[in-house]
Amino acid sequence: MKAISYSRYGGPDVLEYGDVRDPKVGPDTVLVKVRAASVNPVDWKCREGYLDGILDAAFPVIPGWDVSGVVVQPGAAVTEFEVGDEVIGYVREDFLSRGTFAEYVAAPVRTLARKPLNLSFEEAAGLPLVGLTAYQVLVEVLDVRAGETVLVHAAAGGVGSVAVQLARHLGARVIGTAGESNHDFVRSLGGEPVTYGEGLAERVRALAPEGVDAAFDTIGGDTTKVSAELLAPEGRLASIADPDVVGFGGRYYFVRPAADDLQHLSDLAGQGVVSVHVAETFPLDRAAEAHRLSAEGRTRGKIVVTVDWTD
Repeated sequence: MKAISYSRYGGPDVLEYGDVRDPKVGPDTVLVKVRAASVNPVDWKCREGYLDGILDAAFPVIPGWDVSGVVVQPGAAVTEFEVGDEVIGYVREDFLSRGTFAEYVAAPVRTLARKPLNLSFEEAAGLPLVGLTAYQVLVEVLDVRAGETVLVHAAAGGVGSVAVQLARHLGARVIGTAGESNHDFVRSLGGEPVTYGEGLAERVRALAPEGVDAAFDTIGGDTTKVSAELLAPEGRLASIADPDVVGFGGRYYFVRPAADDLQHLSDLAGQGVVSVHVAETFPLDRAAEAHRLSAEGRTRGKIVVTVDWTD
């Protein structure tokens, strides 16, 4: 099959498009014919070796953890899916090797859910990682409740845009940081936009004088510190970007695959509660360009890689 892969850590230039061996379908996996795979910052961070301390790389590595596609072969022990089912997945394993930037991926059942019928394959591919991250942080870590005020950083980005929608669905008021060019987009999601950068604390205080009940940090560094300072008494803080958040009384969180959570997200998308904004798409053989664009860090919504099937 055709795939994108890399045989050593490095910049986008290490990505190669070409033939790799077909994936084997284990008892608890499903062979998925890939229609689209989205790009996440963790993809190029893995490619550059930043996660080598926690994830072994079995080179050559096919990057990508998000996928949407069609089941073509269930494993021998699989009863959840049949041939022809449209699925989405956060196909992360505990090592780097068998990713989703390929024509096919053998995905463990625990990583999959049924695709929302109202989303295109491109939109659906952008949901798993960011959706699970937003859902697990808001529900399991921050325990956001109706009537609370939640601060979401990078509210126009992949995780942030879904977090705004989910927090609003939970009944919370949402203040979202974003560049001025994205303020209307954040408003369309249900958030109240504020410009990030110098003076952020004052701008948030103007909207929430008593502080925020929960803060969702997706940036790290100074943003983590400012978020802690903006908390109301008994306020909660979580970061997906900065482990040092624990020093401010918060919790660092790394998203995990969870089929039930992903199916719940898919159902919410099907009900129109959650949408995915696709900023740009690239064909599979131009995945290096997609990585470069993601690394710039200014994308509204998601960048998606597509696989062209003519049959």
